[in-house]
Amino acid sequence: MRKVNFRMNEQYKYEVIKKLVDTHGNKKNAAIKLNCSVRTIDRLIIRYKAEGKTGFIHKNRNRQPISAFPVEVKNKVIDLYRTKYSGANLLHFSQLLAKKENIHVSDTTINYWLRSCDILSPKARRKTVNTLNAELRKRKKAAKTKKEAVSIENKLDLLDRFDAHPRRPRCAYFGELVQMDASPHLWFGTSITHLHLAIDDATGKILGAYFDTQETLNAYYQITHQILIDYGIPAKFLTDRRTVFEYKRKNASSDEEDTFTQFSYACHQLGIELECTSVPQAKGRVERLNQTLQSRLVIELRLAGITTIEEANEFLKSYLKEFNAMFSLPINDTKTVFEKQPSKQKINQTLAILSNRKLDSGHCIRYKNKYFIPITKSGSKAYLKKGMNVMVIEAFDGKL
Repeated sequence: MRKVNFRMNEQYKYEVIKKLVDTHGNKKNAAIKLNCSVRTIDRLIIRYKAEGKTGFIHKNRNRQPISAFPVEVKNKVIDLYRTKYSGANLLHFSQLLAKKENIHVSDTTINYWLRSCDILSPKARRKTVNTLNAELRKRKKAAKTKKEAVSIENKLDLLDRFDAHPRRPRCAYFGELVQMDASPHLWFGTSITHLHLAIDDATGKILGAYFDTQETLNAYYQITHQILIDYGIPAKFLTDRRTVFEYKRKNASSDEEDTFTQFSYACHQLGIELECTSVPQAKGRVERLNQTLQSRLVIELRLAGITTIEEANEFLKSYLKEFNAMFSLPINDTKTVFEKQPSKQKINQTLAILSNRKLDSGHCIRYKNKYFIPITKSGSKAYLKKGMNVMVIEAFDGKL
């Protein structure tokens, strides 16, 4: 006779019916114990006499549901996550599977499969991480071989804790507050680049994005240009004081490198209030956006084969539309404080770099390793006194 493994409720049901048959007991008492009808007790008695213990095992035991995914699909999904889509959060991974691999699996199912392999989402909560951590440590203590213990230790090393950012209420109006920041990360290729971002606090909509090698004035001008062209003039910018806005103001060797002065002057000309803060939680929306894009955008750039800053900035144009459609709140045209877009000429002149120069003995000024001669409105050369201070204005399009 083969061994029968009961579950707890099956074991109890078997013992009640066995005792009832052996002692010719009261069926009503048995029905009360099992919380069922007397007719069900009669059927269980018949099953006991005909099949014995095996009659109390659920008939669906070890049967795969008709809606279950084949094992091959499960193994393929796990393998893809470990290799091609490593680092993606599970919702994004589910979307990528449907889009790139034509595999339609919910993020809940993916989470269940990955948890069976001790793999957590990069966005796993601290409680989930701690639970798996404790479970792995127990299994490590009970490991029978050194190889098994080393394998578990490697899994423990991969567990990471994520710091949560406290939330605050959104602004009420579109354009009331735009948070700006730059995120250094290995976005593509082999070198760290900085992704400059601007996000509307009220809707969570990304208004501008630009890659550059460092956190630069040019990059902040680029995303400001995107905002002015696409939406208009916002009420306020909120930036990080510890970035180039404050640091280069104190250490800049020349005026054109003085980011704080240049950018604040442009904001003043446009009527945009500029506020700086050294508290990350004060601009939590853009901080969380950085985390989201470090999880999602890196995968998308890798799949698109992006290797240069120029390609990455071109890719952002289409990606931001897709991202905003998925994550941002709808814009209410009656609840916006964006002012009318200025003319392209005004934008070009406002987002300019101002530099002070002195005329040399040859009536020239030197700018970016080139010499320039001042001219009058009519186009003729202007001969000015040596040592005279001159302001050079480089417009956004690069013209002087």
